[in-house]
Amino acid sequence: MKHPYLFSRALLVAGVGAMASGFITQSARADEPYKIVKMTQTMGNGGIDYVYADNDGGRLYVPRGNQVLVFDLESLSQVGSITNARAHGVAVDPQTHRGFCSSRPVVMWDTKTLETIKSIPVEGNPDGIMFEPATEKIYVLSHRAPNVTVIDPKDGSIAGTIDLGGAPEQGASDGQGHVYIDLENKNAVAVVDAKAMKLTGTYDISDKGKGPAGLGMDVKNNILFAMCHNPAVCVVLSATDGKILATLPIGNGTDGGGFNPATMEAFSSQGDGTLTIIKETSPTSFEVEQNVNTKSRAKTCTLDTKNNHIIVITTEAAPAPPPPAAEVGGATNPPAGGAAGAPGAGGPGGDQGGRRRGGFGGPGNLDIIAVGK
Repeated sequence: MKHPYLFSRALLVAGVGAMASGFITQSARADEPYKIVKMTQTMGNGGIDYVYADNDGGRLYVPRGNQVLVFDLESLSQVGSITNARAHGVAVDPQTHRGFCSSRPVVMWDTKTLETIKSIPVEGNPDGIMFEPATEKIYVLSHRAPNVTVIDPKDGSIAGTIDLGGAPEQGASDGQGHVYIDLENKNAVAVVDAKAMKLTGTYDISDKGKGPAGLGMDVKNNILFAMCHNPAVCVVLSATDGKILATLPIGNGTDGGGFNPATMEAFSSQGDGTLTIIKETSPTSFEVEQNVNTKSRAKTCTLDTKNNHIIVITTEAAPAPPPPAAEVGGATNPPAGGAAGAPGAGGPGGDQGGRRRGGFGGPGNLDIIAVGK
């Protein structure tokens, strides 16, 4: 009887020790700063805009040039592409396993096979795009009318359009039939009834911030985080009535934002090469937790919910070829300011001449950067 008792006691002590060790590890991890944990580079051509993580399907989508590049969300290695899709962004319906990109026409594909299903003619100038879970519809956002084209992912038909009275950038849904979309040129957040497909109001934030481009939402507490250009701030407001709760500084050149309910943190990616992390310590208390250095022009972002990684993207010019070797009696040196097409050259294909939508538009690297702990 003595030995089993000692063995059980030993197991108890070991279990308590393991639990304590796990608690210490988790606490230490929570206190760790955010940093770049993974980065990949893929050569290619063309400009970029939004990056999108399909967390259910385990894939990452990056429109570049005239195609949508598809990567494995875990390894960040390329697994395929959607061709003939000159798009700005991507959204996926996790129920039908169909993907859509904000192009004209909108391209619809099977997310398992990456085979194109159909092209959907739309009006306006498609830019942002999102999946609305309450009605299971795709919202294609446009700065020109119609501001929102609503697509039924079951068959790719157009369910309707919505006039927002302004230029939409990014949207968020509470999953209960309310959609919030920031209006960059109106310094406001539009409120949409998803079932009626109708604008029901706007929240004016112009006193605190102008040019909202990124948007995150704490669905549990019904709080919005509008990332603004001028000044460079995050305006925190109630999704219920638009009451402004706080204003916090962010980096310059935001073009994307989000919220991670697992960590209770909002985030904003900026073209100045920073990623701002904002901690929600309570529904009425918010603070800038950290500004992470990423890379220049990494201004759009998405959330990898499995790893709690924030992913940003940018493009860089291809490395310039080495200067020619000196020749006897006729040595030549490359011209001052770099070779044509190199960053800063301003020639065709260079940083000033080959840009489309965002980032470097000529031949060069696509950088996918994962930020985490």
